[in-house]
This record gives sequence, C-alpha cells and structure tokens, in this order.
Amino acid sequence: MCGIAGTYRWPDGKAVTDRLTDVLAHRGPDGAGRYGHRAADGEVQLGHRRLSIIDLSETGAQPMVSGGLALTYNGELYNAPELRAELEAGGVRFRGTSDTEVLLEAWRRWGTDCLPRLRGMFAFGVFDERTGELVLARDQLGIKPLFLLRRGGGLVFASELKALAAVTGGSLQVDDAALVASLLYYWVPDSRCAFREAEKLPPGSWLRCRPDGRVERGQYWNLRDVAAEGQERARSGELPDLAAVVEESTRQHLLSDVPVATFLSGGLDSSYLTALAARDRPGISAYTIGFRPEDAKFEAMPDDLRYARQVAEQFGVDLHEIEIAPNVLDLLPRMTHHLDEPIGDPAAINTFLICSAAREAGIKVMLSGMGADELFAGYRKHLANVLALRYQRVPRPLRRGLSRAVDRLPVATARRGFRSVRFAKRFLSFADLSEEAAFRRSYTMYDQDELLALVNPDLAGTVEDVLTEHADIYEDNTLDDFVNRMCLGDARMFLPGLNLAYTDRSSMAASTEVRVPYVDVEVVKAAFALPGDRKIVGRQSKAVLKEAATSILPGEIAYRPKGLFSAPLRAWMSRDLAPLVREVVNDGVLVSSGILRREALERMVAEDAAGQRDFSKHLWHVLTLEYWYRDATSGSGQRQAA
Repeated sequence: MCGIAGTYRWPDGKAVTDRLTDVLAHRGPDGAGRYGHRAADGEVQLGHRRLSIIDLSETGAQPMVSGGLALTYNGELYNAPELRAELEAGGVRFRGTSDTEVLLEAWRRWGTDCLPRLRGMFAFGVFDERTGELVLARDQLGIKPLFLLRRGGGLVFASELKALAAVTGGSLQVDDAALVASLLYYWVPDSRCAFREAEKLPPGSWLRCRPDGRVERGQYWNLRDVAAEGQERARSGELPDLAAVVEESTRQHLLSDVPVATFLSGGLDSSYLTALAARDRPGISAYTIGFRPEDAKFEAMPDDLRYARQVAEQFGVDLHEIEIAPNVLDLLPRMTHHLDEPIGDPAAINTFLICSAAREAGIKVMLSGMGADELFAGYRKHLANVLALRYQRVPRPLRRGLSRAVDRLPVATARRGFRSVRFAKRFLSFADLSEEAAFRRSYTMYDQDELLALVNPDLAGTVEDVLTEHADIYEDNTLDDFVNRMCLGDARMFLPGLNLAYTDRSSMAASTEVRVPYVDVEVVKAAFALPGDRKIVGRQSKAVLKEAATSILPGEIAYRPKGLFSAPLRAWMSRDLAPLVREVVNDGVLVSSGILRREALERMVAEDAAGQRDFSKHLWHVLTLEYWYRDATSGSGQRQAA
C-alpha cells in the first residue's frame, strides 16, 4: 500500500510531481522515489511514497524501472505467487520478491489483458519508453483510489484529491452536484468528484495517454456483467461453496512480510474473518472500539465488546480495546482534510483511531470485514425493503392510521433514545414507495422535497440530476431478483463511494494498509451466484453467510443481531456538540454563502432537540461538510462553488 502520483506532458512536471508526492507522504513513510523521461514534446514524471509490506528490500522500491517500462503502483496482488510462477515458466527472471515486479512483468507480457487476471486491490501508472504512452488502471471494485485531472494535452494524477488541489494553485472549483450528492447520501458517489475538473478513474477501467494527445479509455471488468453471469449460474443450480471461498480469500489476504492484525467488532463479518485468520496466524492481534457507558446507554447500542472478547478468547486472539469519547471530535477538522471529500460517516474516525493504535504497536496491515453487508444483504435497509413489499399489501386505511400514530411518538427523551421508534419512522418514510425510490430513501438523508428545502433554489436542477443518476445506476441490470438488485446497487455505489473510500483514506492517514477479503473478485462472483432468497430468509438477513460462518464460529456469534461500527451520534449532538451545531447554523460558511438555508437547518435542530425526529446524522454531516468546505475554499477563494 502506497501513494502514487505523476504528470504527463504537464508544465513543470518534475516540480509538480515532487509536490504531489510530498502531499502523499503519510501514505508511504518507508521510502520515496521519482522517475522522469521524455514523452513527445513534453515529459512524464512518476512519483511514489512507499509503505513496505512485501519485499522490504530495495528490490521492491518504486517507481520500478526495467526494460523500458516504468511503474508506480499502489496496492497488493494476492495472486502474485501464482502469476510469478506462470511468468517464470515463460522465461521471466525476477530480481526480488515484490508483487510490484510481478505486475511490471505481467504488463510487459500481456498489456491491458493482464488486468482481469489480477486479484487484489490496486491503482497504478505504467509508462512505456518505446511508445511514449502512459496507462493508468484501477482495480475491479474500486478499493484503491485514483484521481486525475486533464488540461489541454496534459494530465496529472494522484492517490488523493488533496494532492491535485495542492498543485493547481487554488484554481479548482467545488462541484455543486458533488455537494448536493453529499447532502443526499452523506458521501460523494464514485461517479462524481468534489472538484469540477478532477475525476476518479472508474473501477475496473484503464486510461491510456498517447504522445499525440489522444486519450483512450477501456473497461476490463464490469460488475453488472458479473452479477448477470452469477444469476445464470444460480438458475442452473451451480451454487458456490461460500465457506470455502471466504476461507480461501482470507488466507490469500494474509500474504505479507510484516505482521497482520484484524478489526474485531464482535459482529459476524469481523468475527468470521478473525477466526479464520487466527487459524492461519495463531495469536494474531485484533482491535476493537467501545464508547463511554452513558453514551452507549443513551444510544441504546448493543454490547459489541462482550462478543469481541468472547471471539478473542475462543480463538486465542490478542485483543486491544480502544474507548472513543467526544474529545475525539477535536479530530473533526483533521479527518475532513484526510477524507478528501465531504464524507459524513463517523466510522471514519473509528477506523483512524484503530489504525493509529495498531501503527503505534508496529502493525502495518489490518483485515476488515468491509463489504459483506453490501454483497450478502446484511444492512437493515435490505430487510426493511423486503418487508416493505409485504407491508404494501396491508389495506391503505390501516397504513395511514399506523403512520399517523408513529409520527406522534418521540424518538428520544432527555435521558435516553428510542431506537425502535427511530427505525419505525424511518421504515414508514419509504414503505409505500416504488422499488428504486424506496431503496434510495431507505439509506439517504432526505427525500426530494426535504433536500430542495435545504439547498439554494438555484440547485433544484442539480437535485434532479443527482436523483436521476441513482435511478439510472440502480436500474442498469438484467437481474430479476430484488435482493440481488439491491446488493448490486450497493456494490456499485455505496461500497466504493462510502465504505471503501473512508476506509482507504482514514487508514492511510495513519500509514496503515487495510485489506478487505470480502471485497475480492472470487467472493463477489460467489455472492451474485447465490439467489436473494438465500441471503434474506424470513426476517434473517445475511443468512447464507451466517450459515457459512458456523463452520468455525459458534451460533451465538454468527446469529447475533447486527452490531454497529458507528458512534453514539444522538448523545454527542445533543450534549457535547450542541454549541458547535448552533455556531454552524448561525454563522457557518455554508449558510452565509447561500448554499444551505438557515431556516431549514434551524427547523432540523429544533425538531431534533424536541425529540420528535432524529436528525443527529444529518447535523453531524452538516458539520463535516462545513469543515470540508472551509478547507476547500480557503486561501484565494478561487475554489468556491459556482
């Protein structure tokens, strides 16, 4: 895991690449390198910051140059040993043991045809001195980020958006649609970028820059097609052995020349991975989080720590516990800076603190259970949408009466919150809607009218564009299985836009690599070869993964209610953060610039304080957006939204 950057036919490319690489120093504190070469009427410059994981010697240093090819690469290839053996059988002789050298020789042998053969997480740039071409590529599922910006015939790229912002002289403008999307989702979809000129290379794709100025794009892996193929496998009765697939993926993800630890929340996903990892690495370390007892009680949070301790004891895991209290909110400006884009999930702080603690203990690599909920329908929204289909069969007069009764119930008192009432109000907000609208509303922050009331009236067209984009992506499939349609929508939007994004950026802020064994091409293929009625059975979510996990986990862990890798936001927002919320509503940049309407925010604060509705998540995101926007528009002010 590293930080990569570079320029192609860009003015003052050497100095710009050095600056890009400096900004990425936290991603690779173990080494730095740069490469330069002529490219047509300009030059190419590649930069690299190294976090040494495999082959700690200088033979793994980057940019790696050999036989007319130069490579700067971020990621890990878990099938590098198999690819190495195949290449050696074809006559290739390797100098070291790094997966970087395997990737370079695979590119030499197969070019872009090597990409679908790669199993891992990666983003890289490779330059061919003979042709003068630069190719950028990104992994199949968007685990690793790659931002780029084109001007004229030139291009600049980096692992982080802040690096591009740092070298463009404050000329990047905030993108209105990204702001609106962030308000709707509390993250920015991978199809959009917070700054107008910049873009994210899409997952499963490559981009080739030619010396004559032409740019060619290609897609080598398409999740929609994988899901369609999986449906055909399921119809033929060719169901995968999920336990074997997950076990093999976990073993592959342990490939490392440095110690590996795990996240362990006590929930199914992390417990399953930790148990499997402990079987291969006895005594492996794991890290978990807890909250102040009064905060957890107010939020009515489940006691995840008890289960994490049980798993650790049963499998001989060295468990490290970290308590998160509101003083971590001092991290808010720092975290919004590291997250690159406005992301409102407090789990990013959890990840940063866990990775920081692991790094202090000498751990560079962590395994995370990220992705299992998206692929196996483990979120409450998945079950809720299935239940909504049944709810729509209830006579309409009864539904209206129930909705009015629930609407009158409080979500909290001064001393405690009522999770069941919050869930009921959330459910009734989408239970009567059509499929795509219901699914979107089940996990987004606002409905269309609420969002229009919150933002500047000039952004009404942008709101419509953002909503249409969700519908287009959700409906872009040939699946006849409702549960798998939701899983596909999540794997294309929610997973890369939120969970993989904050995991990469917050872990790399602590100079730590996080690996995600569930977000593996073979696990993904298996997930979509399983019908939806194996994922949600009755009122049991993620049923097929729970069944697989019982091959090693006790039923008490495998079938326990879903835990939360989040934070007690209601407690924080109603107590510790209340003054900051008032400051942002009254004097914040978002309000004073006219992007958000003060009256709408004041109404949210009042209803939340009265305990009638739960706007804690919404207000937390407004805080993160405020800090991000201040940072993005600071200095010359040339990056203001327009």
